[in-house]
Amino acid sequence: MTLRHETYRPRIIDAVLKRHLATFGAVEVAGTMWSGKTWSAQAQANSQTSLYSQQAADLARIDPGTVLSGEPPHLIDEWQEVPSVWDSARHAVDEAGSVPGQYMLTGSSTPAKNQVRHSGAGRISQLRMWPMSLSESGDSDGSVSLSGLFDGDFTSGPTQSSIDDLARFICLGGWPGALKLNPDSAILIPAQYMSTLISSSQGKTPRSQRQLRALGVSLARNVGASATLDTLGEDMRLDAEDAPQTRQVVRQCLDFYEERYVIDEIRGWDAPIKSPRRLRTKPKRYFSDPSLPASLLGMTPSRLMSQPQLFGNLFEELCMRDLRVYVSALTASPLDSLRYYRDSDGLEVDAIVELNDGRWGAIEIKLGSNKVDQGVHSLLRLRNKIQSNPAAHNPEPSFMAVLVGKTDFQYTTPEGVRVFPITSLTV
Repeated sequence: MTLRHETYRPRIIDAVLKRHLATFGAVEVAGTMWSGKTWSAQAQANSQTSLYSQQAADLARIDPGTVLSGEPPHLIDEWQEVPSVWDSARHAVDEAGSVPGQYMLTGSSTPAKNQVRHSGAGRISQLRMWPMSLSESGDSDGSVSLSGLFDGDFTSGPTQSSIDDLARFICLGGWPGALKLNPDSAILIPAQYMSTLISSSQGKTPRSQRQLRALGVSLARNVGASATLDTLGEDMRLDAEDAPQTRQVVRQCLDFYEERYVIDEIRGWDAPIKSPRRLRTKPKRYFSDPSLPASLLGMTPSRLMSQPQLFGNLFEELCMRDLRVYVSALTASPLDSLRYYRDSDGLEVDAIVELNDGRWGAIEIKLGSNKVDQGVHSLLRLRNKIQSNPAAHNPEPSFMAVLVGKTDFQYTTPEGVRVFPITSLTV
């Protein structure tokens, strides 16, 4: 009998976690606060210790082994509160002969690297979790499968999508705790998330709460862009004349958000596996959930409807959140398999999904169906460029798609590009 909560809504990560528990001695599930990590782990755990408990945390600091007792899989919730627990779990896995499925560790922040002596490589696998995708919250009909697109599976036909619904999905976010709340209550969650996160930073970062909030607003203003440290520093009203100091302050604030899984970097891609563009293209930063930048910018669903450019930017945030969730569950996808394309000719494609065997798919994101032709044009340019590159191992994409917000039909263009709404997509 597991600790599964009776109201638990299944998550896409469940099957991935089960697979890792059957392979590794311990599994870490890390990600944004309030994204449902504990409930997902409890659904497969037979015992639990929570380091939110002051008594449990104090005992763990004296003897980290005290929190390891329990019927496996044993869940240690918020393990980063006592970083030495990581090394104890790794040692316990070794002592047991690396028997799979002994421990699960959940965490919503990354502890200081000097507090953990061993990486856990080969003993502790690491999974990433995000807030709910539209498929998980029941707001996607799942008629288009990302894995199926790689196999040529796609069915055309009428579909339903609503701009009003999209504005609500963006502003309320994918927080499991909001599922049964009315919109006026649910919209408070992302606002409180940022306030709680920043106010709890006291003494944990060399930067002030004002600077952290200023950077959060700047990141929200620059959603989906590869803004430079100098640009972010200007938004934070830092001293532009002292560039090295300014960049250090911005970098420390970025580290704060990255270590708490609030923002992620999506890196550049090129078809040749050894292409320097994979390393040299500036990463684009995305929030873990679109409701966070929406809240930082003071957006409500009705207000967002009157801001078409921002609506489009935040719609891209919504799509990238869902794509990260779906890509993470593909059995053939490596780490860092979701990327974007940009080159010196000004061509940019929003998302590239690349599998272990080299197959890849390209996705453009457009809020309205009136921009589909633009997306198709970019995708065809990319395909032609890759096909003309003799160093490309797999020059032909498995699929090209335009992911839209509002459309009455999902269909295939004469050029072979799939067009469908985000409310049709699943893993």
